[in-house]
Amino acid sequence: MIVEQYFEDYEIGFARRSFGRTVTESDIVLHAGQTGDHFPHHMDAEWCATQEFGQRIAHGTLVFSLGVGLTASTINPRAMSYGYDRLRFIRPVFIGDTITATARITEKRDHPRRTSHGIVVEALEVTNQQGQPVLVCEHLYLVERKAAA
Repeated sequence: MIVEQYFEDYEIGFARRSFGRTVTESDIVLHAGQTGDHFPHHMDAEWCATQEFGQRIAHGTLVFSLGVGLTASTINPRAMSYGYDRLRFIRPVFIGDTITATARITEKRDHPRRTSHGIVVEALEVTNQQGQPVLVCEHLYLVERKAAA
């Protein structure tokens, strides 16, 4: 779906929540193959059984990718991703966990050089099926101003 929103249209406090997504063993294996991260924390069930969590954990970068993907429900031709700040992995995600993403607008500010655009900051929180946060970060959007149209 395409929804046009200019910088002025964003409201601080606006929040959206995704559907859930269950993390599978296939997700972990595919992510390991794509990234080259075959560390035993993700791939070796026997070794993990001797460690603190007792089982394999999903890559933090996999959880980040899935969490961001869960929020990608609309296309705004007036905005683009400008990056991510303050990324933290709070808790491990295990095979069989279901994650959900909540994104909330927390800030709007001027771009330091581009007067035709502003920056919208969206706090992203990914939670597990118990509602516990597993990942948090800030997603920055570069958004066109109406005056520039």
